[in-house]
Amino acid sequence: MSETVQANAAALLTEVEKVNAVILAEPMAEVVPLEAAPADQAEAIRKRMAEVDLGNTQSIISFGSAAQAELQVISQAMLQDVKNKDVGPAGDSLRNIVTTIRGFAVSELDLRREASWWERLLGRAAPFAKFVAKYEDVQGQIDKITGDLLTHEHTLLKDIKSLDILYEKTLTFYNELALYIAAGEAKLAETDGRTIPAKEAEVGAVPEADKVMKAQELRDLRAARDDLERRVHDLRLTRQVTMQSLPSIRLVQENDKSLVTKINSTLVNTVPLWETQLAQAVTIQRSKEAADAVRDANDLTNELLKSNAENLQTANKVVREEMERGVFDIETVKAANATLIATINESLAIADEGKAKRAAAEAELVKMEAELRDTLASAKARQTAPAQA
Repeated sequence: MSETVQANAAALLTEVEKVNAVILAEPMAEVVPLEAAPADQAEAIRKRMAEVDLGNTQSIISFGSAAQAELQVISQAMLQDVKNKDVGPAGDSLRNIVTTIRGFAVSELDLRREASWWERLLGRAAPFAKFVAKYEDVQGQIDKITGDLLTHEHTLLKDIKSLDILYEKTLTFYNELALYIAAGEAKLAETDGRTIPAKEAEVGAVPEADKVMKAQELRDLRAARDDLERRVHDLRLTRQVTMQSLPSIRLVQENDKSLVTKINSTLVNTVPLWETQLAQAVTIQRSKEAADAVRDANDLTNELLKSNAENLQTANKVVREEMERGVFDIETVKAANATLIATINESLAIADEGKAKRAAAEAELVKMEAELRDTLASAKARQTAPAQA
């Protein structure tokens, strides 16, 4: 809700308290007759009796109608004001703001909540950014509705004041009708008790030639008296209807007062409280996200520390093992020494074998040489034998 709307709503609170403090007067229960009325009221009744001229039919027809003239002016002004209104009912705006607030699910803030079937169907959860965007959209709607509510409050306050005036004028008309009814009844009593008997006596006293005219005057007087009686009866009915309209006006006014109070309470208390709570929810969620980010960073740091420690242990083991090794491994030296010994032994064996083979070859060569010498000697002896024969 904008600061301007909130300031105007707070300023109207005094006006709301003022209209709620107005106490309307109660109407009189019964018509007070002339003989029982106090002096000032009796004087008012006699003044209205003087408006009746039994010889003038129009005065009887219009008897009491002047009291209604100002009331009609006020009523017509109110009807015209209602007809000129171009705003919707305030109740609709209250329902709209309730609907808007209820349609905004704060539970969507909780990212740990179980995903709905729709979110599971789509394979995603409601992101926080989308929630904030929806919050801003709802905030705009609330600002618009609260502006409308402020306009309704101004209008209803004006209506309440107009209803105060209408009630006072209606009550004045109601009391005025009581005076006219009392005046009419007093006039009827006067007519029945004095005027008609006097006219009857006058008819009996005139000569026979004038009796027709006087009798007609008597009939006209009695007809006027009956017209006045009917007029007084109509005034009684009008007063009854007016008495019924007074609680109706008060009922409408009380409804308007209740609605104004509810609107003002909504603007001054409910909407700011809702906005505060929602803002806190958004802030708390943002803090939670920040805490989650810090926790993730700490978890990553711990994982890195653990991983680095494990890597250091592995690397240290390799390095230390390499550092503790000699230039040559003893196993390698032993294997090389055994190979060397085997090589030497093999070389000695080969040398002995070669020596033995050479000795055998020399023996064979001596043998071969002897055999060759023997063979050559034998061949020479065969050549020399025939020559000697």
